[in-house]
Amino acid sequence: WIDFNFFSHQLVIHQTNIVDRKVEGFVDGKNIPIPHFGVILDWNDWEELSYRIKNKIDFIVKPYIRFKGKTGEQATMFFLDPDHNALEFKSFKDDKQIFEK
Repeated sequence: WIDFNFFSHQLVIHQTNIVDRKVEGFVDGKNIPIPHFGVILDWNDWEELSYRIKNKIDFIVKPYIRFKGKTGEQATMFFLDPDHNALEFKSFKDDKQIFEK
């Protein structure tokens, strides 16, 4: 996959021969939907959003801290929009690590 800086948001592009929306990649012990659109929020906004929706929607990946203590540490969650597009909402404690691998 490749991540693009899309006007300060993360556009995540995957190359695959499969067009089934149920395709998943395995990242940090979680099945991550492919494709998906990633939005980067500031930390407090991410926490507020995750708190407001945590018991109201079905998550693909429930809110958690990914890569804890490592480069690229981030808060993340995945769910589907009404048209079944996979969305990722994330935040970084250190914005300089947004595109670090």
